[in-house]
Amino acid sequence: MRTTASITIRRAHPEEPGVLRIAALDSTRVPAAPLLVAEVDGQVRTALSLEDGGTIADPFYPTRDLLDLLRIHAKATHRPQRGLLTRLGLRPSTGSIRG
Repeated sequence: MRTTASITIRRAHPEEPGVLRIAALDSTRVPAAPLLVAEVDGQVRTALSLEDGGTIADPFYPTRDLLDLLRIHAKATHRPQRGLLTRLGLRPSTGSIRG
C-alpha cells in the first residue's frame, strides 16, 4: 500500500516550536527572518531564509527536494534582492518569456 504525504509551504516565525526543533536537530541557529518552511504531514522539515538564503533541515529525513521546492517557491512568489537570488543558485527573471 502506498501513501502520499501532504506538503505545505508557508511563512514562519523564527521562534515557532517546529523551526526551533529542526534548528536544534541540525545543530545550528535559526536562519534570519523572514522564513519559508516546508512541512510534511504537519511537521516542519526544513526552513529557508528569504533574507540571506540560509537553511536548516531535519537530519532524520530526506530534505533536498523540499529545499528545492522552497527555493522555487521563493523565486516565484517573493522579490528578493539580486544577491539572494545568486546565493540561492537562481537567476533573476527578466519579466519576459522567450520561446
